[in-house]
Amino acid sequence: MRTKTIKKNKINVVTLGCSKNVYDSEVLMGQLKANGKDVVHEDPEDDGNIVVINTCGFIGKAKEESIDTILHYAKRKEAGEIDKVFVSGCLSERYKPDLEAEIKNVDQYFGTHDLPNLLQALEADYKHELIGERLTTTPKHYAYLKIAEGCDRPCSFCAIPLMRGKHVSTPIEDIVTEATKLAAKGIKEVMLIAQDLTYYGLDIYKKRSLAQLLEALAKVEGIEWIRMHYAFPTGFPMDVLEVMKREPKVCNYLDIPLQHINTELLKSMKRGTTHEKTTALIHKFREVVPEMAIRTTLIVGYPGETEEMFQELKDWIEEMRFERMGAFEYSHEENTGAYVLEDDVPADVKFRRVNEIMEIQSQISWELNQEKIGKTFRCLFDRKDGEFFYGRTESDSPDVDNDVLVDAKEHYIKVGEFIDIKIHDAGDYDLYGTPVTKVEKPVSLNQKRK
Repeated sequence: MRTKTIKKNKINVVTLGCSKNVYDSEVLMGQLKANGKDVVHEDPEDDGNIVVINTCGFIGKAKEESIDTILHYAKRKEAGEIDKVFVSGCLSERYKPDLEAEIKNVDQYFGTHDLPNLLQALEADYKHELIGERLTTTPKHYAYLKIAEGCDRPCSFCAIPLMRGKHVSTPIEDIVTEATKLAAKGIKEVMLIAQDLTYYGLDIYKKRSLAQLLEALAKVEGIEWIRMHYAFPTGFPMDVLEVMKREPKVCNYLDIPLQHINTELLKSMKRGTTHEKTTALIHKFREVVPEMAIRTTLIVGYPGETEEMFQELKDWIEEMRFERMGAFEYSHEENTGAYVLEDDVPADVKFRRVNEIMEIQSQISWELNQEKIGKTFRCLFDRKDGEFFYGRTESDSPDVDNDVLVDAKEHYIKVGEFIDIKIHDAGDYDLYGTPVTKVEKPVSLNQKRK
C-alpha cells in the first residue's frame, strides 16, 4: 500500500525596498519561527514552497521591481514550482485593488499593518509577547532598529504617509529591550531607522525625545555603535548633537535627506525650510560636532526646477562638501501633493542632472578621502569578498557608504570585529589600509593535529 508523502511547508520571505522593509521582514520571520514554522530569507538554494513578497511602492523604479517580482513568483506558482504566493508591504498597501484585479494568481494581498492577518494566512498566531524578537537577515554584528512607524510630514513628492500611515513612536523601554536582545546575539552596531527620526517622541512623550533614546541605548552593554538614519531638517532637536558629542557609542554620523536647496522648490515640496535655514543648520552641525559625517539625499527634476535652480543646487553642493550624498530623479506619484503639478522636466534632463551632481560629489569624496591617507581609523569589518576584507569607519553605514579594503593575501581580519586600520591609499569612495596590530588567523583542526 502506497503512502502519500507529505511535503513540509517552507516559507521563503523575499524583501524589496528600504531598510524599514528589511526590519518588517525580520519581525515576520521571528513570529513565524516562534510558531514553529520553517522560514528562510531569499535562500537561493532552497526557496521553499510558500513565498511572501514584502514589496516597495515608493517611486516608479521600485514599483516596477516589486511588480516584476510578483509576476515572477506568480508564474512559478502557475508552473507548479511553488504552492502559494502572498504579497505584503507598501505596494500592496497602496495598490491592493489594482493588484488583485491585474495579478490574480496570488493567494492574498496584505498591507503594511496587516501582520496578524498575514500570519493567520500562514497558519501562525501573532504573539504579542515577542517584543524585540526578530530573525535578523543582516550580518551577525549589525542590525536595523526601527524606532517609529509612519510619518506626519506633508512633503509633496512623498507617498510614504499613504502607505505607512501617521507617525507612531515606539516607547523607549521597548526599543531598549529590543537592543538588549540584539546585543545578546552578538550585535555590535544598531542603525536607528524611521521615516523621520526628528519627530521621535512627540506623539507619546509630547516632546522630541531622540536624545533621551540615544542616552538609554548607550547604556546597553555590547552595543558599540549607534547610527542615525533619516532625520528631518525642520525642527531638528539640537540636544541630539550634545549626546553625539559626549557619548562615544553614538556615531558622529547623521543621515539627513535635504532634497533640494532652492527656497522656491523647498516651499513647493512643503519642507518647511529655506536655503538660508538649511545652510545654517549644516554649519551648526559642524560647529558643535566637527567630526560629524553628514549623509544627505537630493531630488532633481522636481516640477518647475529650472537650470538656474539646478545651478544653485550644484553651487551649494560644492560649498557644503557633504561627506556622503545620493541623488534621485523626481518620480511623479499619484495622490501626492505634487501630482497636481506638471511633471515638466524631461526624463533625459533628470538623468543628466543626477549624473552632474554625482560627478561633483565624486570629486568631493575623492578629496576628502585623500585627507585620510596616513591616518588610523577604528573599523568594523563586514565581510570578505574576493581578495579583500571589507570594513567601515564610523563615518560609513553598510551598503550606502564607503568601504575600507584590506588585502586578504597579506592580512587576516576577523569579520564582525573592530580593528584599527591605517590608511595608505584612497579612491573616490574606497579607502585602502593595513591593520595597526597583526590579527592572528585561527589554527584549523588539521593544523593542530600536525
